[in-house]
Amino acid sequence: MAGMCEGRVAIVTGAGRGIGREYAIMLAAHGAKVVVNDLGGARDGTGADASPAQQVVDEITAMGGEASVNGADVSDFDAASEMIDQAVDTYGGLDVIVNNAGILRDRMLTNMTEEEWDLVIKVHLKGTFGPARHGAAYWRKRSKDGHTNDARIINTTSVSGIYGNIGQTNYGAAKQGIAGFTFIAALELERYGVTVNAIAPGALTRLTEDLGMGRASDEVKATLSPRWIAPLCTWLASTQSAGITGRVFEASGRMLAVAEGWHRGPSAPAIDDPAAIDEVVRDLLGRTRAPTGMDGNELEGWEGR
Repeated sequence: MAGMCEGRVAIVTGAGRGIGREYAIMLAAHGAKVVVNDLGGARDGTGADASPAQQVVDEITAMGGEASVNGADVSDFDAASEMIDQAVDTYGGLDVIVNNAGILRDRMLTNMTEEEWDLVIKVHLKGTFGPARHGAAYWRKRSKDGHTNDARIINTTSVSGIYGNIGQTNYGAAKQGIAGFTFIAALELERYGVTVNAIAPGALTRLTEDLGMGRASDEVKATLSPRWIAPLCTWLASTQSAGITGRVFEASGRMLAVAEGWHRGPSAPAIDDPAAIDEVVRDLLGRTRAPTGMDGNELEGWEGR
């Protein structure tokens, strides 16, 4: 099964369904050996079921690839370490970590519970940190031992996180955090031969089907198939993407784009009198671009705000 990821070893979290499943299958189709991680819980994070991950492994092996099941909770720090060990012990190394696992507990801020906040932050943000941290330690040791790495961490952010979406303060905060994590980790790990990028996917999955996407026309649904995201992930996982790091990409059946991060906008000299702030700040805001929505267009009514 020769391909652009031939011989590379990859871990894909949340790979039992949806986007993660497409990632694992395409990586395997291009020659990667894949650890298919999935706790098998419901979209809200409850429960566990090993069968989705096993089904993906069975599909990969049926087409001649190599894959193994991992049922760990990615937010469990020790289990994340064991997942790295599984890849190394089973396949002799590790080249790629795709942090994709996630849940939803949507609620307006005024009604959100502490549990709904904590669980979403834990699965998304800590569930990205754990595998990345243990993988980074593995690659750092290899580097210090004189080995060369050409490794990848591919995180999953969201347009909800980088642009904002009502009812998702927990999810959006986690995803915005992952975007920041991606950039900083990229700065830290470049010296060890590791690139770190993130994908903000636009896809119809069980996490998004009740957010309006499930009511889309068949034509629109075709552009929201998770299969459109996998080619970008496969390229990022390959050696072809060497040198590309610290970036957030948007991908869907409609487009492939690079999301630009924070830039310093209009500025003024420092002010030590609070009475002078109002006029200066309003002038700065009048010269500042409005935020963009999830469609990439500037939001109306934000001029001067």
